[in-house]
Amino acid sequence: MTSIAAHSLRKAPLLICNLSAAGMETCGMISFRQTRRPLPRAYPCSAYKAPSICKHTLLNHPLHTITAMIHFVRVFVYFLLFIFSVVLMALCAVRLHYTSHLSPRDPLNGGVRFYDHIVIELIVTSIITIFWSAFIARTIHGRHEHRRMNSFTAELIGLFVLFLLWLIGAAVATHTSNPPDVNVRWGNLSSCWVYSTCRILTALLAFAWLGWILVLALFVMSLLFAIANKAFHDPMHGRWDRRATNYGGDLSMRNIVR
Repeated sequence: MTSIAAHSLRKAPLLICNLSAAGMETCGMISFRQTRRPLPRAYPCSAYKAPSICKHTLLNHPLHTITAMIHFVRVFVYFLLFIFSVVLMALCAVRLHYTSHLSPRDPLNGGVRFYDHIVIELIVTSIITIFWSAFIARTIHGRHEHRRMNSFTAELIGLFVLFLLWLIGAAVATHTSNPPDVNVRWGNLSSCWVYSTCRILTALLAFAWLGWILVLALFVMSLLFAIANKAFHDPMHGRWDRRATNYGGDLSMRNIVR
C-alpha cells in the first residue's frame, strides 16, 4: 500500500506558489518530475488547502500591505478628484448662467450678455474628469480588466491629457479679467469679495487649481509605481498574476486574491 501511495503521489500534480519580491504570489500545477529541480523562492501547497494558504500568505506579506495602501490612496485621490470636478462644474454653471442672463443695468460688461470662453473649457474639463475618475476608481477598486483601457500606460496617457486641460484652464482663468475693467484679474478679486459674483470666481479658481494638483499627484503615483514594478503594460489596478492573462497574449494577469 505504501508503494501504491508513493506511486500515486509521484503522478499527482502539486500546486507550487512562487512569492515574488513585490509580494505577488503566483500558483500553478506542476508534475512530480518538475519538482526534482530546485525552485527558488517556491514552496508546495496542499492541493486541498492551497487557495486559503495562498490567500493568507499573500495578504500577510509586508510588501502586499504597502501595495494595498498605495492603491487605496489612488482610489481615495480619484474620489476627491471626482468631488472637486462636480463642485467646479457647478461653479462654472453658476458663472455661465449669470453672464448669459445679465440685466441691462448690470455694470458688468455694460449690461451686455456674454460668456467666458475659459469657463466653457473648465466645464468640459470637469465633465471629462468626472467620467474618467469614476471609471478608473472603479477599475482599481474592483480589479477590473478592460481590453482597450487596461494598462498603466493608458491611465498615464489619460492623466497627462487631463493634466494639460486642468493646467490651461486654471492658468488662463487666473489671468482673466471682468469687462470692462481689464486690470482686475480673477486671481486677485479680494477687493470685491463683498459681491457674490467675485466670491464665486475665487472659489472657481481654487477648485481649478486643486483639481490640477490632484491630477498631478495621481500621475506621479502611477508613474512611480509603473517604473518601480516595470508595469507599464500591466493592469492599472496593480494586483495581478503574470502567468494567466485575459488580455495581452501569453503573459498572465489573473487576479489571485479578491
